[in-house]
Amino acid sequence: MSHPTSPRCYALLPCAGVGSRSGASLPKQYVEIGGQPMVAHTLAALAAVPRIAASLVVLSPDDDRFEALVPGFEGLRGWVCRRGGATRADTVAGGLAELLERGASADDWVLVHDAARCLVRPEWVERLIDACLPDAVGGLLAQPVADTLKRAEGGRVAETLPRADKWAAQTPQMFRIGMLRDALSAADSAVTDDASAIELAGHRPLLVEGDAANLKVTWPSDFTLAERVLAARQKGLA
Repeated sequence: MSHPTSPRCYALLPCAGVGSRSGASLPKQYVEIGGQPMVAHTLAALAAVPRIAASLVVLSPDDDRFEALVPGFEGLRGWVCRRGGATRADTVAGGLAELLERGASADDWVLVHDAARCLVRPEWVERLIDACLPDAVGGLLAQPVADTLKRAEGGRVAETLPRADKWAAQTPQMFRIGMLRDALSAADSAVTDDASAIELAGHRPLLVEGDAANLKVTWPSDFTLAERVLAARQKGLA
């Protein structure tokens, strides 16, 4: 694969989890919302972003569902590999290695996105790309925290935390492939997002305001909310 002068952008979806908190009988990325598996909605949104050269789905080595549930995905801009690991960080690291083997450069950008954030909109991804391309580090979509925060001990409030400088991290999170690979290699594999690894490497990721609708479907009630949002969009109401 020949490289243009400017770095390319790739999307990477770690899709090897089992979704144990969702209460579903199968990995949550495959639970149907609005008539399609959750991951299909996510991939459709990313495919609508022209600056993403390809989207790579990183599956568990024993995943036998994806091709049947998301038919027709693979092609010039749709890639699949089975290099998922025991943790999210391991899965992302496996995906980064796959991108490099497929011809991506260490200087290219990768947008790591949770498959469970199936309500993501192409325009939010474009906003992140616009903000990060000229930045030395990269960044992530995030939302300023609106709720009052409580720290708990034993099921009771231990203290109220200031929220003035608090942001809730979302995805995509966009960094150079090489920088993220090195950061994940040096970090504990228990880091829960890519920005955490970048921070541990001494960098300060850019915060790009996202949208409250970019929720991560995690708990059983989230599926109902996602259904409602998708239904409203189909009617042009959201």
